[in-house]
Amino acid sequence: MAEMTVDLVAVERKLWSGQASFVSAQTTEGGIGIMAGHEPLLGQLVEGGTVSIVTTDGERIVAAVHGGFFSVTADTVRVLAESAEFADEVDIDAARKVLSDASASDKELRSAQGRVRAVEATATD
Repeated sequence: MAEMTVDLVAVERKLWSGQASFVSAQTTEGGIGIMAGHEPLLGQLVEGGTVSIVTTDGERIVAAVHGGFFSVTADTVRVLAESAEFADEVDIDAARKVLSDASASDKELRSAQGRVRAVEATATD
């Protein structure tokens, strides 16, 4: 199985680094899936999106990401998010409360949507 080095980094911390067989992300151009040997590219992450990493051990790591960029070379993927949190760190009740709050800002709503999506993505595992 082909593998690549993946780094998931937010401004406040490094979330994960290791070997993976697949990475998917939501970008301003749409969803993208990346495997080792992918053509080089640079993409912009959406606010309130998710990044999913499948490690070479078959573990699936899902994080809610809020803006930022990712870069891809044939053997590396670097995700540089403005902020990010693992799905298992999300307070789902607080995120849903923001979604039902009519006074929440667009940025708060997008962030909450990303958190809910990350949790829901792990529920299908």
